[in-house]
Order: sequence, then structure tokens, then C-alpha cells
Amino acid sequence: MDDKIIALIRKAEVLRDQAQYREALKVFKSALSISKRGGHVNGILDATLAIADISRMTGDFDRAINNYEEALEACEALGRTLTAADCMVGMGLSLRAIGMWKEALQFVSAAGKTYRREKDERGAAFSLWAEAGVHRVAGNIGKAITLFTGAKVCFDSIGFSSGTAYALCGLGGTHRIAGKYAESLQYYRQANQMFAGLKDRFGTAYSHCGAGNAYRMQKRFGDAMRHFRKASQLYEEIGDIVSYSYTLWSIATTCKMKRDFPQAEAYSSTALRNFKRTKDPRGVIYCDMLLGEIAFMTGRKAAAGKRLRRALLSAGKYGFRLEECHAKTLLALLHDAPGKAVPSSCYKRIGVAIHAISIPFNMP
Repeated sequence: MDDKIIALIRKAEVLRDQAQYREALKVFKSALSISKRGGHVNGILDATLAIADISRMTGDFDRAINNYEEALEACEALGRTLTAADCMVGMGLSLRAIGMWKEALQFVSAAGKTYRREKDERGAAFSLWAEAGVHRVAGNIGKAITLFTGAKVCFDSIGFSSGTAYALCGLGGTHRIAGKYAESLQYYRQANQMFAGLKDRFGTAYSHCGAGNAYRMQKRFGDAMRHFRKASQLYEEIGDIVSYSYTLWSIATTCKMKRDFPQAEAYSSTALRNFKRTKDPRGVIYCDMLLGEIAFMTGRKAAAGKRLRRALLSAGKYGFRLEECHAKTLLALLHDAPGKAVPSSCYKRIGVAIHAISIPFNMP
């Protein structure tokens, strides 16, 4: 490979490691252009895969999928088996983000088999972490916890602290959904400390958002907002529109719980526009449920019903079991007296120990 291409890729990788995604993308595109002009196939592959990864991290999932497909074809031509596995995990994470979790699972599982066959321990742990995330999206919470735990053990065993920190975040999120809020906060705090030591800006933002949600579930709204502000600022700087929008949803939910409906509606409406732009169906469902609740609490029952029915249909379409439970429960509440708690056996079937719910619903 040409020395200039190598230098550009190294420079871009430093920028990517610092979560300076916009700048890194520009340099990787320059490396790709030079590689194509010179016919340097390895340079083309490395730059294309990096562009795919950055596109995924910043919410441009269509571009990510197209680039992963191109990179996979190049891997086959060059016989780069492990790089092909990297592409498959990235493809899986991108498909998961647009609601295609069943297809995502196929890619991630195939990558895991390759890593294990090639005895790539870090890759095997990474694919386990990715698989856990797919199960979390699908609503298989018990399975996700088991896999995140396994990924953490694997990362610990090879001393890969970054992987351990991301596994801790996964455990934080799944324990929150399962109703174990103190454990969730503990995982996120530990991850946050590790990310600070690693100077990982994306991970730091991720763990701040998670800690904020754990505090929110404990109704410690001041602490929650403090962490959400830190997360949203970092995500904005990084350029990760999807993670930023989920943080906006969390802020909106906090405002809703405090009955600050104008602020809650403003934040959730912004998040909804972003989720539609990035084609993230789960994000859209969460915003529809939140806006439906606000409509109900502000006397617009018909509008609330429309939002919630749309969320339920979409959750069913994509097979999001957790979100389907949320939408069903909120619709049941809609036809009952405001504030009356409604238990749901739906959650128990997916490993979620949620208590009786009322409007406003502090959704985990």
C-alpha cells in the first residue's frame, strides 16, 4: 500500500479513536479516493470499512450498509476472513438500528463463528456483545443479560478494558429494563470511570446517558438531568444523531414526569424528527408513546389513542416485544381512570420485573 495512504489512514484512525467522526470521515474519504486512483485494493477495503463504521456511529445507516456490502465483496476477493467478520458485525449493528434485528442476528452469529474458528478472542467477545445488543432490541432481556455477562468475562480474560466498559454499559441498560435500577446505576458508574481513564468520549457519553436513566428510574430527576446534559453535549460534539436523540427522549421523559409538558413535547418532537430521518423505528415508537401520553395528560384523548395505536402496530411489525408491552399497557390505561395503576403480565414473559404502571409512566 502507498505510504501516503498508510499515513492518511493512521491519521484518520487517531481522529476516530478520539470520536472526532466528522474529521476522521474526511480523511478516510481522501484515503479512499487515492486508493481507487492507484488501484490499491487493501487501501480501498480499509477506508471503505472505516467509512461504514463511522456512518453507523453517526446514524447514517443506509450509507453504512452500502459500504459494509462493498467491503464484504472486497474481503472475499482478498481472502481477508477476519476483516469480513468485522464487516458482518458492523452490518448486524446497522440492521439492528433500523429494526431488522432478525437479519442482524444472522450476520452477528456468522461473524462469531468466524472469530471462534480463527481463534480471535477479541473478535469473539465483540460478536457476543453485539449479539447481546440484538437480543436487547428484540426484547429478550434475560438472554441479553446472559450474553452481556459472557462478553464481559471474555473481555476481562484478555485484558481489553474498552470492551469490558462497553459490556458494563450493556449490563446497565438491560438491568434497568429488568427493573433493577440500583444495579443498573452501579454498572454505568463503573463504566463511566473506565471510559474516563481511556479518554473515550463516545463511551463517556454513553455511560452518562445510562446513569441518567438509572437515576430517572429512582425518581432522582436532578441527578438524571445532570448526566443527560453531559451526554447530550458530548453526542452533539461527536455528531452521533441517534444517541443524541435517545438522550433527548430521556430528557423529555424526565420533563413529563415533572409535568413540564411543553418542554417534554419540544424535546420529544425534536427526537422524533431525528429518528424519522435516520430510519430508526424503535426511536419513533418511543417518541409516539411519549407524545401520546402527553396528549392524554393534556386532555387530547383522541390524539393520544392515535399515537399509541400507531406505536403498537409498529412494535408488532418489527417484533419489538418490550415496546409492544409498553404500548399495550398505555392503551389499557388510556381507557381507564387517569392515574390508576394497570399491571401487565406481558412483561413477565420477557424477563422484565416491572411494577404496576400509571400515567405518567416512568418508562425504563
